[in-house]
Amino acid sequence: MGFTIRKAKKEDMAEVFQLINELAIFEKEPDAVQITIADLENDGFGDFPQFDCFVGEIDSKIEGIALFYNRYSTWKGRALHLEDLIVRENKRGTGLGTALLDEVVKYGHLLGVKRINWEVLDWNEPAITFYEKKGANVMRDWNVVHLNEQGIKDYISKL
Repeated sequence: MGFTIRKAKKEDMAEVFQLINELAIFEKEPDAVQITIADLENDGFGDFPQFDCFVGEIDSKIEGIALFYNRYSTWKGRALHLEDLIVRENKRGTGLGTALLDEVVKYGHLLGVKRINWEVLDWNEPAITFYEKKGANVMRDWNVVHLNEQGIKDYISKL
């Protein structure tokens, strides 16, 4: 199965948004997506872009994405954070996920980053196996810590 990997364009964001929602359903968080297509368009293609994105197309239809952004490590320096690597369920196993991850790693190497990091749910064994086969270190002894919007408000109210 042939596919094309390219940088996302503003006009791709409706399809990117659809994939983000598919991921939320897969991750058992169907109501968690708060962003809009307009947010993706503004945040990715405005005066100060907040993320980069590669899309993977099969027959001119976007079937996968890799959305990432710059980060800084106090231990390593420049880094990339892969926010999401999404391939439509019926296109998994085609090599599209590998091609998208390859593109992110090549891009990070071109930028001279010292690390590329991302999270994976502990129950998503197919993804964990995929990443480990690619040489990634799945650090099971670290916990992800989030302060959500309400948590931020609560925190500020106690200052």
